[in-house]
Amino acid sequence: MLSCSKCLLPETAEATSFDEAGSCSVCAQIEVRDTQINWEERHDQMMELVAQYRDKGLYDCIVPYSGGKDSVFQLWYVVKKLGLKPLVVRFDHWFYRPLVEENNTSVFKQLGVDVLNFTPNWHVVRELMLESLKRRGDFCWHCHTGIYAHTMQIAIRYETPLLIWGESLAEYQSFYSYDEMEEVDEKRFNRVMNLGITADDMYEFLGGRVARRDLYPFAYPARKDLMRIKCRSVCLGNYIKWDTKKHVEIIKRELGWKGQEVEGIPPEYDYEKIECFFQGVRDYLKYIKRGMGRTNHLVNIDIRNGRISRDEGLALVNEFDGKRPPSLDLFLNYLDLTEEQFLDVAMRHQVDPWQFSPNEVKSGRVMPDMDKWDRTDVPWPNHPGIKLG
Repeated sequence: MLSCSKCLLPETAEATSFDEAGSCSVCAQIEVRDTQINWEERHDQMMELVAQYRDKGLYDCIVPYSGGKDSVFQLWYVVKKLGLKPLVVRFDHWFYRPLVEENNTSVFKQLGVDVLNFTPNWHVVRELMLESLKRRGDFCWHCHTGIYAHTMQIAIRYETPLLIWGESLAEYQSFYSYDEMEEVDEKRFNRVMNLGITADDMYEFLGGRVARRDLYPFAYPARKDLMRIKCRSVCLGNYIKWDTKKHVEIIKRELGWKGQEVEGIPPEYDYEKIECFFQGVRDYLKYIKRGMGRTNHLVNIDIRNGRISRDEGLALVNEFDGKRPPSLDLFLNYLDLTEEQFLDVAMRHQVDPWQFSPNEVKSGRVMPDMDKWDRTDVPWPNHPGIKLG
């Protein structure tokens, strides 16, 4: 399997191309970020944008928020640097780790913000997880669609037209480039976030197992409703040069934000994806399908930013990627699946030329807080099952 000659991104990565020298399109985008973008001009554009919305309603903007490193930085920047009054909108996907709640309480109190939290019906979520796992080898459809679609719905309900998200996708993937002013709109939602499955599609796939109205949190709102409030949904990373490690230093210093270890990730990256206790399962699925895990993603960022060498990154990838996460046992219990069924589904979604070898997999480390993860046992009397073969 080929990988980028500069970083370690493999040819199986989504929406990625390679030039004649074997360098990937993401490395090219970072070069554009560093050499062709006038970030002072971009900052001025941001100030002109927010001036149009300041003091025009109950809130100046909406900040989507998980409690992970990026959303904490977004919120800090909006309050402390832009001086805006945000409505913080949090979509609870059901899998937040205990430290996230501790971090959030501290952050919200320090910044003095209003917070709106939404948690969807667990019975609906479980159906959606299983269905998206079967169809796309990704159980996170409810999370990705809910975070984006429901937050846009809140913008309409609160008549708050400006939404400020985090980094540009150009930082990590090639759906967009830094020379574009990427909007977090319906085109982006359908292109990247919903796995090619709309809420209407999901209703049909589930065959009546879930009522149509129960899928409203995952349905992107009508364009006419967004136009009525003159909605602008933008990436902060289009206006300031994104640097995750510097941002983490800021939120740790200014807000006392705490990191923690995550399955399948080197301990020095204690800031990455700390909020979800099934992150290890999601990264394991990606490894099964594409031969790359979360460590590959993280070292690529550091390689592109000149913090480590390619060889140093490769050593970390070999040590940490592809381990079986202990959280898989809890995940299988949640969805009432066997490991054989899980692997059968995941391996149907492999991307050539990668070939996953389940017999060669080693077990990963148990996380220190795992005994605190929710284990509420809820019956699933009409479980639709998964057919093997």
